[in-house]
Amino acid sequence: MTRALPTLILALLTTLPAHAASCSWSAKMEEDEGGSVMMASVCGGPKGDAHLMLACFGKPVLSYDLGAAGAQLEPGISGSFSFKAGDKSLTKKLELEAMYNYFTVELSGPADPLLSLLRGKGEVTVSADKYGAASFPLKGSGAAIGKVLAACGKASGGEAD
Repeated sequence: MTRALPTLILALLTTLPAHAASCSWSAKMEEDEGGSVMMASVCGGPKGDAHLMLACFGKPVLSYDLGAAGAQLEPGISGSFSFKAGDKSLTKKLELEAMYNYFTVELSGPADPLLSLLRGKGEVTVSADKYGAASFPLKGSGAAIGKVLAACGKASGGEAD
């Protein structure tokens, strides 16, 4: 997973929408060192420059790009981020992938509570005291996340943790 994530993140940088007007969930195959990987993503935040991305490397991995708010991050940090959608809220510890300035977290699997929250309606707000908040639309998230989860494990050679 460690080698594949940077390559996948680099591929995403060239394909994500650049402004808030086009922020909606999508899922498509992205090229990676190990082959193709199904990726779901959405942009958000006040300028549309923040991103949530979901891929699967044996288990689902969520990446959060803070956009302009993440310009001054120090390598080796982690943060506690709250995800709130409707009346549901949960907190996850995300680790910084320093090479690409994204926070990432490996989720427990398809039933992870964060994936359930992201499949909701309306919008999700991701916040941390130190980094502020960004909101992302959830329209289309269920289908996009479903595509990633359906592909989850197919490219991993059947390895089990």
